[in-house]
Amino acid sequence: MWVFGYGSLVWNPGFEVAERVLATLPGYARSFCMRSIHHRGTEENPGLVLALDECVKSRCDGVALGVADHAREDVLAYLRERELISSAYLEKMLQVTLRDGRQVEAVTYVVDADHVQYCGGLDLEEQARIIARAHGGRGPNTEYLYNTASHLAELGIDDPDLNWLTRRVKSLEE
Repeated sequence: MWVFGYGSLVWNPGFEVAERVLATLPGYARSFCMRSIHHRGTEENPGLVLALDECVKSRCDGVALGVADHAREDVLAYLRERELISSAYLEKMLQVTLRDGRQVEAVTYVVDADHVQYCGGLDLEEQARIIARAHGGRGPNTEYLYNTASHLAELGIDDPDLNWLTRRVKSLEE
């Protein structure tokens, strides 16, 4: 089984990874388009988390995480508890292309654009202001942004929006 990681799964999968390969998912864009009311914010002061927003002409670079057959059911149960906490993500099996050319089906969590937590289209400045002040059950929203941006950079994955947000949020913290 494969799992596609594009945000916190890149740096904190929470399960044993048997194989890790850079991968690309066509038709989706990574963006801070979901309000976080549990992990990186609260209902009173929502944060933002990354989600995959369907966009035909886009693609998202991330990692494909291979799961050993014996761990499949446990990993799926773990991911569903973690990712489907508020039903804002939809679990889909989507085809990703691995850096070595293989094409595989991967468990992928994409945003439900009809869900109340969906907030696609926020400009980057508004995203930065929200991220700079939000804090949830798993810590500050800034930590989520910084960890994701730095780990993507370490992997050689360039995300200009995350780079801009990192610089802007740091300036807001000063």
